[in-house]
Amino acid sequence: MGNKATNFNEQIVKLEERGMELDYDKDKIKEFLLDIGYYRLGFYWNPFEIDKDHNFAKGTKFSNAVLLYYLDVDLRNILLKYMNRIEINFRTKVVYYASNTHKNSPTWFIDPKVISSEFINAVENHYNDEFKKNNKVIKLHHQKYINDKFAPAWKTLEFFTFGTILKIYKSLLDSEIKKRIANEYGIINIDKFINLMETIVYIRNTCAHGGVLFDLRLPKGISAIPGITFNNNNRHSLDSSIKVILYILEQISNDRKNEMTEKIKETFDKHSENEVLKNIITNEIGYID
Repeated sequence: MGNKATNFNEQIVKLEERGMELDYDKDKIKEFLLDIGYYRLGFYWNPFEIDKDHNFAKGTKFSNAVLLYYLDVDLRNILLKYMNRIEINFRTKVVYYASNTHKNSPTWFIDPKVISSEFINAVENHYNDEFKKNNKVIKLHHQKYINDKFAPAWKTLEFFTFGTILKIYKSLLDSEIKKRIANEYGIINIDKFINLMETIVYIRNTCAHGGVLFDLRLPKGISAIPGITFNNNNRHSLDSSIKVILYILEQISNDRKNEMTEKIKETFDKHSENEVLKNIITNEIGYID
């Protein structure tokens, strides 16, 4: 399309020229383009392109790109719901075990006897004027205790991101606390536990920022998990990432794990009624029923 903005009619002509079958009427296509956007939909018709000029394979339908987009939307909604459960559970355990181990240090997350200097030196990336202003509990704490530079951990960590909580866990100097938390999730090795949690944080951030899921490839391979088989031994796929989420979720609630498993299966089954999407589910996502 070049570097100039284009209107709907120009976009539709371009798709036709590249060989896409426009199997909706033009008003409906314009509706999709205004709702989702030409650029974002491009991520979902990319699998059907056959050359560097972005021409499409014969028989490529506009509807398949739209359906693939909505598969991503369905997966994102499911994954965010259950990863939120994991995030809250993990945050609670970090706060509980560290705070009770260091009862005389309510702000242990900036205590050099408890946390590595690397995190403490960068704490203002997480705890700054904007953080204090945007979180009501923190704001009220500083209004009441004007001499406190930081609010206690049990208040502060409630408003840190999942990724920051994981950084704090990794920065704990006491390996016994880290082991105890990892053991709560059925993992003995701390490094393996960190790998699994980094996987979940990566998927969570991808979902939260509207990233594409169907062709996701993790930057780091997933550690082996007892009793879990990765399809085709692929440790970078979305399907393998989903298995990590289910594994950790099971340690928290078997009911929630079963519930998520069913919702994922229903979503893949529904979208697999379309043969084109079925191939993508199998070959790109890596899901095998």
